[in-house]
Amino acid sequence: MTHWLAVRLFDCRNIEERDRGIKAAIDAVGSGDLVVLPTDTVYGIGADAFKAWSVTNLLNAKGRDRQMPPPVLVGSRHTLDGLVTRMPPAARDLVAAFWPGALTIVVEQAPSLQWDLGDTGGTVAVRMPLHPVALEVLRATGPMAVSSANLTGQPPAITAEQARDQLSYKVSVYLEAGECPSPVPSTIVDVTADRPRLLRAGAITVEQLREVVGEVDGADS
Repeated sequence: MTHWLAVRLFDCRNIEERDRGIKAAIDAVGSGDLVVLPTDTVYGIGADAFKAWSVTNLLNAKGRDRQMPPPVLVGSRHTLDGLVTRMPPAARDLVAAFWPGALTIVVEQAPSLQWDLGDTGGTVAVRMPLHPVALEVLRATGPMAVSSANLTGQPPAITAEQARDQLSYKVSVYLEAGECPSPVPSTIVDVTADRPRLLRAGAITVEQLREVVGEVDGADS
């Protein structure tokens, strides 16, 4: 089957095209296809988190293996409660302070979840992005596995067109919303232990984290 004919790029800066693009992206995710969408950090390549073969296609498209499972994006804070076994107070405080926004938290996933994101060790990295296009898609699709829209080893895309140059026909729908205003990756914090641990420095600073949760392990390394 030749997928390249179905590749579509929609300019979401045009209201009419935005509506058509968002509908096309929602339909594509429902069919198990990959989509590229804007976020508040960089553009992401996404798949339905509950379709294991779609997640595998996402990893293959990027040139990654199962040892690098993708994070999950959600369209509301409440969605998080259904994905985790427990929500430590630090996790709730961080979500209240920085969601939607550029903070990814690593939590223990609920064992009942029917998904396969790769070799996760029972945890999942979750974020709620601060971008109207992404949120509109996510609220319709539910949780999506989303990684930066680039080939592994290449720079992250800051427009959908850049993403298409790298990913081409591997993705069926590209949503263009212009250049990312602040293309800095999200900060990643592990909240599965007694004290939050910084896994990746990013758009949310250590000082901002400390204002909310006090001490953060790994912040000085």
